[in-house]
Amino acid sequence: MDVLFLPLAFIGMEVVSLLMHRYLFHGPLWFIHKTHHAPGHRRWELNDVFSFFFASIAIGLMLDGIDTFNWAFFTGCGISLYGLLYFILHDWFIHGRYQPFRSKNRWLLHLRKAHWIHHSQREKAPAKEFGLFFTEIPFEKTDSNKQITQL
Repeated sequence: MDVLFLPLAFIGMEVVSLLMHRYLFHGPLWFIHKTHHAPGHRRWELNDVFSFFFASIAIGLMLDGIDTFNWAFFTGCGISLYGLLYFILHDWFIHGRYQPFRSKNRWLLHLRKAHWIHHSQREKAPAKEFGLFFTEIPFEKTDSNKQITQL
């Protein structure tokens, strides 16, 4: 039953990320996160420290639970899976920080549009759309034929 911690941790990471992004990154940790909202994106930003923070937690949990494959191991795996998908969708697909790729997938374009809405504000506040997978705009209103420009 410990394997159920993997999807729970994955979903939990979206909730934690959304709340941290809204209340901490656009709050007291803005001095770090603002590097991500600056025009143009580089291969590395000060904002990447947040990814390293979550990765260290995931690695620690996996190491702690690897002997018995307990809840800690699977929680670390869920956090890692979220981090991998975050990297692919956010850094690679949405921002094109590495070799960009294109897609006509409506769901991916919806996520890109939501993130574009978030980045339409370059300041700490007001801002919208703090999640990666949970978005405030309804999916059906996304125009699948319109490519969103790279952020």
